[in-house]
Amino acid sequence: MEFVKMHGCGNDYVYVDCTTKELENPEQVAIRVSDRHFGIGSDGLILIKSSDKADFFMDMYNADGSRGKMCGNGIRCVGKFVYDNGLTDKTTVQIDTLSGIKTLQLHIENGKVATATVDMGAPILTAEQIPVNTAAFAEAVQPQDTVIAKRITVGGKEYEVTCVSMGNPHAIVYLDNSVDMKQFDIEKIGPLFENHPAFPEKVNTEFIQVVDGTHLNMRVWERGSGETYACGTGACASLVATVLNHKCKEEATLHLLGGDLKIQWDRQKNTVLMEGPATTVFRGTIE
Repeated sequence: MEFVKMHGCGNDYVYVDCTTKELENPEQVAIRVSDRHFGIGSDGLILIKSSDKADFFMDMYNADGSRGKMCGNGIRCVGKFVYDNGLTDKTTVQIDTLSGIKTLQLHIENGKVATATVDMGAPILTAEQIPVNTAAFAEAVQPQDTVIAKRITVGGKEYEVTCVSMGNPHAIVYLDNSVDMKQFDIEKIGPLFENHPAFPEKVNTEFIQVVDGTHLNMRVWERGSGETYACGTGACASLVATVLNHKCKEEATLHLLGGDLKIQWDRQKNTVLMEGPATTVFRGTIE
């Protein structure tokens, strides 16, 4: 199998061109290639396929073999893959995903894609659509309600969470500025959120520190992959949540372990725009 290892802000995946040939048993392939000791090493596997609805289809799998619906960092790399490898000469590309069609603006430097801006679509804010089990919260929350700063007990400790879907479910938690983000024990608390009964499809959890109105620090625990260096949908969900909590402006830079993402929530159009880098690491073959 020929592959390309790519990353967006350190959120790394193994990419395979499946436009002419299907890959059998992608769930098991994802588990094998993602292993950082015995495989290639990645947060998962992304297959680039043909589409009758858009220019291409992005089929993604997490490191544990579970299928994902959308990945903001991954889709930027899909845009770079198809342009840099001559599968398209367009700089505006539509990519179909399990959470809908996303439009990418590719920014070219020296004949290659350096960064991309993705229209991530409208955030989903109602509990039943995210989805969230409203019975798990301390306050009375109805399925049609938003979940903004609602209290939930996780691992014996009470947290306030705001829930947003960007095609996949996110729980956003705010940390005090006195907390050392680098020392925060995400390996312990992340799995407790991921597997909490409040989240029937599991959840990605973003731990956010508000620096000021236009800068946020973020660490993320992704369902099925553990902590990753970045999460594009998570950054978008975090910006939306932080605006809803009146803690930042509608355009901000999010500082993640792997780099920075610029996020804007255009509330007039109700769409979220994400701009960030896409990087090719290496190419190879694996049996």
